[in-house]
Amino acid sequence: MKMTQLFTTALAGCLITVALAGCAGGGNNDNNSSKNTNQSASSEKVKLTALVVKHSLTKDVNTMQWLNDLQDSVGVEIEWQQISADWDQKKSVLFASGEIPDLLFNATTDADYVQYQGLFEDLSPLINESATNISQMFNDHPEAKVLAETIDGKIYGVPRYRSVWPDTSPTMFINKTWLDNLGLELPTTWDELEDVLIAFRDGDPNQNGDTTDEIPMDFDKITSSYSPRLLLGSLGLPLSNYTQNGYFVEDGIVKNFLIDDRFKTLMIYLQKLYKEGLINQEVITQDYSKYQSLARGDGNIAKVGFTWGWESGDRFGNELRSQYVALPQLKQHSDSTHELYWSYDHYQIGYSGNAVAMSSKTKNKEAAMKFIDAMYDEKTSIEVLFGGMNDTDKGIKDNGDGTYQVLPPADAQLDPGTWKWTNSLADMGAFYIRDEMKQKLTLGEDMQRVVEEKSTYDQLLAKADVRINVYPQGFMKYSQEDINILAMNQANINHITDQSWAIWMTDASKDIEAEWNDYVKQVNNVGMKQNLEIRQKAYEAYLAQL
Repeated sequence: MKMTQLFTTALAGCLITVALAGCAGGGNNDNNSSKNTNQSASSEKVKLTALVVKHSLTKDVNTMQWLNDLQDSVGVEIEWQQISADWDQKKSVLFASGEIPDLLFNATTDADYVQYQGLFEDLSPLINESATNISQMFNDHPEAKVLAETIDGKIYGVPRYRSVWPDTSPTMFINKTWLDNLGLELPTTWDELEDVLIAFRDGDPNQNGDTTDEIPMDFDKITSSYSPRLLLGSLGLPLSNYTQNGYFVEDGIVKNFLIDDRFKTLMIYLQKLYKEGLINQEVITQDYSKYQSLARGDGNIAKVGFTWGWESGDRFGNELRSQYVALPQLKQHSDSTHELYWSYDHYQIGYSGNAVAMSSKTKNKEAAMKFIDAMYDEKTSIEVLFGGMNDTDKGIKDNGDGTYQVLPPADAQLDPGTWKWTNSLADMGAFYIRDEMKQKLTLGEDMQRVVEEKSTYDQLLAKADVRINVYPQGFMKYSQEDINILAMNQANINHITDQSWAIWMTDASKDIEAEWNDYVKQVNNVGMKQNLEIRQKAYEAYLAQL
């Protein structure tokens, strides 16, 4: 987004003033996991500045007791700058000024380190010297270090890892109450699903006397996480680590489902369903908020029969969620012999990069590194994610026996997910949630439901093999030249693919079979072939690092 020169200058001056306020130095202090009652006066603490990009719901970080206690225990005093909106527009001005806060949480990308060379500190030496928690994360999960390292082996941003989330993002939901009202069983094939959707269209399954207000099927955009792309797993296509652009790995080869014959098969099926009025007729134009609100229905009257989402409470709301069940992966036909898959998203859900970075101008880098590493402590990490373990934050209960429990919202008006985002840094924080927390930590009601619903796909997810059928996009490194080529090509590719799938599905006069070969040729010619070659090279380099 372009800004006028006057606005840019004014904003830069404002941000620079904030950034210059705190690149102070000081002495080192012991890193304890609890508050040090013998801590010296605040004037003797190391003063640091930090910028945190947080969710719009998240409360003032200065009111988080666990965070104040952590600063005391490490011996630092932090002046926080908090950003909840428009960071992408603001950061270019701040970074271009050359003066940034000592620490930046959830504020940087790999591209920033290339564009603003010299602005950020290479953390590798500091991690090796003193960051025991981060070093443990790298030792336990070498792929986390691969994620953190640049193409030349430097670490400018420390990643985060969480073990307690499931290994897939989407769940396929169907309204079991509607099935029961119509005397129907859960479908097991695409053919049976079509029959069920027809019954949903015609049979007034929500029993409100109106046979026109039901939406048999609804989904987000075809390449999104919550869409019929999941049905490609019915055809033996191993989806993983969702990306917007359709890339996946099969037998060690990087491919793209948008030019795969199995996608053609799926589009022919969807075209048929759309023509029969079984798919939301506004599916192409609706945004995600509309997609979510439709599934929330009208009071206790459901509107959507079959769809995809993260979790039943999130997708349908508390009033309707009990009507829906997770539906196992479907076979295409009863006699199909395709291997079944579900989207394995562990790399996407369990890991994310650049949780925290440091300015190269930070005066006391050792103290700043101690504070960063303290956030990766076992107990502190779950406080970062779920809220403090104290009577003020009321996020987690320490059971006193080495186990912990995520507490229900202290505000009864909030659901567990909203409370987490309000009360903690949540998924935008810096943390290492160790694998043993799966046994030590009792999750909240919403996440227990997530784990239970997604267990439907456990057997299919077990087929994931990181060396032959898992696409690790976030871990793959590219040169700046390759990044530029990929971006330019992808814009040309998307121009064709986005229009094609939408027209194919909504225009029954289109002969997908007859148009397919020309479509694939066009997509390859505008850059897909080159992008696949670049990604294959990066994929093989990633495997070599494991």
